[in-house]
Amino acid sequence: MNHRSGFNRLGRKKSHRKAMESSMVTSLFRYERITTTRPKALQVKRLAEKMITRAKKDTVHNRRMIARRIKDKGIVAKLFNDISLRFLQRPGGYTRVLKIGRRINDAAEIAVLELVERKTEERNKKKREKE
Repeated sequence: MNHRSGFNRLGRKKSHRKAMESSMVTSLFRYERITTTRPKALQVKRLAEKMITRAKKDTVHNRRMIARRIKDKGIVAKLFNDISLRFLQRPGGYTRVLKIGRRINDAAEIAVLELVERKTEERNKKKREKE
């Protein structure tokens, strides 16, 4: 029996799926929170978790492996210099998927994919303290 092999193809060809995943993971690292359908969020989560784990060890090889998928050099730098440093002590589970309901027109499950430790949370706390 061939259990747990394969992945969700999301109804797309390989080239389209790769482009979509790299675009979404780039957006996740840029904004630290994205809203998408639940199957896409779960697929991007797998990729993002592996990238963060790889970024925790800053080597030329790891940078090149991540730069294969993320074409924006600024986001690659942010991943290695900022995001990975936040998760050094965490052994895994860098992202979370929160279900937010169904989309009105086609009833697709919508979810929020976000990094567990976000910088924007710290900014919001500082703004609340000032007020």
